[in-house]
Amino acid sequence: MRRPQRPDDRRNDSAAAGPAAAAPVEGPAGNLPAELTAFVGRGTELAALTEVLTAGRLVTVTGVGGVGKSRLAVRAAAAVRPRDGAWLVELDSVRDPDLVEHALAGALGLTDHTSRSPRQVLLDRLAGRELLLVVDGFEHLVAAAASLVRDLLLRCPDLRVLAAGRRPLDLAGERVFPLAPMAEPDAAALFTDRASASLPGFALDGGHRAEVLELCRRLDGIPLALELAAGRLRALSPGQLLARLDDRFRLLAGARRDLLPRHQTLRTAIGWSHELCTAQERLLWARLSVFSGPFDLDAVEYVCSGDGLLAEEVLDVVDELLAQSVLTREESPTGVRYRMLDTVRAYGAEWLRATEDTARMRRRHRDWYMGLATWCELDWFSPRQAEVATLVECELPNLRAALEFCLTEPEETYLGQYLAGTLWFCWVGCGRLAEGRHWLDRAVDLESEGGVGEQSRLKALWVLGYVAILQGDTVPALCALQECQETAERTGSAVAAAYAVHRLGCLALVSDDMPRAERLLRTALDEYRRIGELNSNVLMGQVELAMALAFQGSLGDAVELCEDVRQVCEDHGERWTLAYALYVLGYAAWTRGEPELARELVTRCLDLDHTFHDLLGTVLAVELLALFTAAEGDAAEAAVLQGVASRIWPSVGLPLFGSEYFGGPHALCEARARERLGDELYEAQLRAGALLPPDAAVARALRRGRAATPGVPRGRRGTPAEGQGPQTREPAASPTRKGGETAG
Repeated sequence: MRRPQRPDDRRNDSAAAGPAAAAPVEGPAGNLPAELTAFVGRGTELAALTEVLTAGRLVTVTGVGGVGKSRLAVRAAAAVRPRDGAWLVELDSVRDPDLVEHALAGALGLTDHTSRSPRQVLLDRLAGRELLLVVDGFEHLVAAAASLVRDLLLRCPDLRVLAAGRRPLDLAGERVFPLAPMAEPDAAALFTDRASASLPGFALDGGHRAEVLELCRRLDGIPLALELAAGRLRALSPGQLLARLDDRFRLLAGARRDLLPRHQTLRTAIGWSHELCTAQERLLWARLSVFSGPFDLDAVEYVCSGDGLLAEEVLDVVDELLAQSVLTREESPTGVRYRMLDTVRAYGAEWLRATEDTARMRRRHRDWYMGLATWCELDWFSPRQAEVATLVECELPNLRAALEFCLTEPEETYLGQYLAGTLWFCWVGCGRLAEGRHWLDRAVDLESEGGVGEQSRLKALWVLGYVAILQGDTVPALCALQECQETAERTGSAVAAAYAVHRLGCLALVSDDMPRAERLLRTALDEYRRIGELNSNVLMGQVELAMALAFQGSLGDAVELCEDVRQVCEDHGERWTLAYALYVLGYAAWTRGEPELARELVTRCLDLDHTFHDLLGTVLAVELLALFTAAEGDAAEAAVLQGVASRIWPSVGLPLFGSEYFGGPHALCEARARERLGDELYEAQLRAGALLPPDAAVARALRRGRAATPGVPRGRRGTPAEGQGPQTREPAASPTRKGGETAG
């Protein structure tokens, strides 16, 4: 018996297969189709699948439609072809569950004219055979396919099964092999290979590299999407393809005659998964399209429940969408999270728009992430500070989506201003000054109504001023802070007025006007005490006052202020502000002629700043450590550290704020290093430092610091030394008496 083989677009390059002999199972060959196009990439996955296949009797390759499950499965089957062959049975076109057994018998070339059932014939004929069965496209017949595979494995001990589908068979002993989209290099290689077939001479290095890599990213590395896109190069350039990807389902409607009907277009490939979903699964799929990047179960239960989907049902529906490869599961530093490919999300978004529920779902999404940002701001002043930094890093894509929604909907403006201001700790404390500036500029450019809206705008204004100061952009900072101060005084907002005065003092500090800085910062701190405000910003005001005093020569007063900050930080588990207090204490120790203590303090400061990815604190600490290193006689290493700083400053803003006071250690270090090394060698070492990746450079500075100061003393009251993190997960004391700015 012979059967014509259909082309199988479910493989990663959608290769077509010509007629292949389906010899009876007694023969030694099998019926795996020949490959008509190159098998590109997937080397790691192929090796891993082959290894799993040799160790298990049932392996199922799962993944989203068009990801290349079938092509990989057939290639792996060919690599481990057993004595009696590897045999492919394609179930795509089978609709009746009762015909699954007939389809398998036909693929194996078995004929039987008795009254026995096809299942019994299969069990009898396969018993004792050493055979690999590749079952492809079973997801719409999963119950029937699973029942047959289970019986075959139980009765035929030398049989192995390699299945390929959008979900597992859920059988005992099954080894699931999730197939992710292609990595960028493989995706680019596949696109280039298929593009050269449509457009002879096309090459990745032909001026299209950046556009092709962006196409691969936007198309999620899905082989089918990449191949369909490559086919469009007959009419469009890579740049034109990119410009039209917002309507990817219309753009990637291929005309490949060798593809199965469900893969003729990207829409039908994803739509087939949609057809296999229940009503609840389709509903959740659509609602999940409002998320951006990874998200967790708590967010899904809040945002997506209601109107046809109870909160207590969400977990079961999520689990089913994971099983069907609509969602993927990933581990993160904050726990289990889920992700949806952009292509899958775009399909869900179309269905959400069709139900006219997009605006409501985006508001619910916004509400969840507004609440999350508010609680993170509160927890920033607590032992959970490092956890907050990690969480916000994971949630940034969704926080951005919430900000975009608020700042593009007129009635949501004040909420966007609130959110942009509330995330000050992310912009300032977690090394995202440039992104914070982007959102804050947009937020304050919009008008908001009085009352709550006015308070939100005031907060956005002082945070904008703060960010601009740290970037060295003094004119916009002054404008924002003056507007904040004037409006706060006019409306009676004592909290906003105190923050405006505080940040004006900070502006004077980096502008080298130390008497004015001292006066304004003392005024702000007095007002904070009057209104009961205590949080990281208040403590930072105290550190900034200490800086102003230290620069004016009042080292004793500066040290007293920073020691007080250390004590409060110990009491509350605060580590971010502590790092800046250690910086000032290190500067004071150096000025007093205590170099070992100075290095110890600044090394601990750098460790903390790097933990939070605080680029400003990191680069300031590196600048001081460079000076200490030069004073120790290692001018070459000091120049390297200055090179490290030169690489970091452009990501922060104006180097050393253009300040003579902050720039003093840098100038002294450079003068000493140049004197010892000479200009040529100094510049060479500077370039070497600038080439070091930031993480490696910081690790280098920390290793030297710890080697120089092997004994790290414990903090006061027998508590662990700063930088070791909180030793308890108990909640900190209430950070403010009135909530104040910490509560937004």
